[in-house]
Parts: sequence; structure tokens; C-alpha cells
Amino acid sequence: MALVRPATVSNMKTFNRIFHRCSSIVAAVLFSVSLCSCRTALPNKADLVDVKRMIPGIVLDIRYATTNNFTGQKLYPVARCCLRREAALNLKAVQKELHAMGLGLKVFDGYRPLSVQKKMWAIFPQPGYVADPAKGSRHNRGAAVDLTLVRRDGTDLPMPTPFDDFTEKAHRDYLDLPADRIKNRELLEQVMEKHHFRGLITEWWHFDLNHAKQYEILDIDYSQIK
Repeated sequence: MALVRPATVSNMKTFNRIFHRCSSIVAAVLFSVSLCSCRTALPNKADLVDVKRMIPGIVLDIRYATTNNFTGQKLYPVARCCLRREAALNLKAVQKELHAMGLGLKVFDGYRPLSVQKKMWAIFPQPGYVADPAKGSRHNRGAAVDLTLVRRDGTDLPMPTPFDDFTEKAHRDYLDLPADRIKNRELLEQVMEKHHFRGLITEWWHFDLNHAKQYEILDIDYSQIK
């Protein structure tokens, strides 16, 4: 029987130690990669939150989940409003301030998937009213919201026009209106601006988070958002 030299035994022990150490490192790396993959796969990776769950007393009238909108089509599978967490928290502060006045918010739209934006553009390709999907809308970034003011009983305050009115009467600087409608429009704008939103000039109901462009454009379907 051949004898194993002591040097050979020592080499084998060294090899085994190195092998086990490398195996542990590889396993740790694979585990980290697996965790990152799981996080990336989450439907809510964009940190979109459900506005109704986050903001007490807010009223929803999600027109694009019905046929009661300018397209005449149902564009959302469910009547929900989601926003980036930052935008939702700012909107929560707006709702709290309005509540002290005996008022509240009614939301028509929030986050809008890019695929829906493309459908809108195909029907009404008018910049200033519908954003070109090639550039994307603040809605597609989850950082814009369409809304109005309501009393505590849920009834609307008079505003210049209905939602999605594509006439000059909906412009934020249009003044040939009853005084109460101008006053209500200005109140909404003042409170929203105080909490880091700015209005779109052609739509009194539309507000963007001040730095909305920092968020990427999304095309996550509402049915996928938890």
C-alpha cells in the first residue's frame, strides 16, 4: 500500500479549507442576489400607495374606471387612485387642512399607466389637455392628481367647469365666471400650493407634485398594485 506523504495531507487540508470558504462566499452572494431579485419583482416597487387607504374621508370619483369620461371608454379595471407615497402624504396634509374648514377632497384621477395615456392620445391628441405619451404625463409618474372640493356631506362646491372640460373656461386664469366659482378655484389652488403641488394652467382640477419629473414613467396596471 502506498503511503501518503505528510506534505500531501497538509495540502489536502489547506485545499478543503479554501474550498469551504469559497463555497460560503458564493452562497452568500447568491443569497443577496436572490433577495434583490425578489425586491425588484414586487408589483409595488414604485412605492405607489392607495390614496383611499391612506387619507381618511377622501372621496373618489374615478372617471376612467367608468365610461363617464371624454373617451367614452372604461380605461381602468378598478375604481382606485394610487400615487407615489410622497404625493399621497402631501395630499393627506391638504385633506387635513380642508377638514378644519368643513371641506374635503374628491379625486377624479391619480396614477395613470402609460398604456392608458396612449389610448387617450389616440382619441384626443391635443397638447395642453392630453399629454403626448412619447413624453409622458405627470400622471404616468404617479405624481399628479385631478381633484375638486367637496363639503363634508360629499356634495361638490361650484367650480368653473365640470372635470375634463376642454374649453377656455377650465383655464386657471379664466375670470368670466360667477364669484363663488373663482373663489373656490382659488381656495383649492392655495391649499394645494401650500403643500407642494402646482396647478396646470389649462385645467383647474389638475395638480402636479412640485418635483414630479424626478419620478420615472410607469406602466403598471392597477390590478397589479397591492
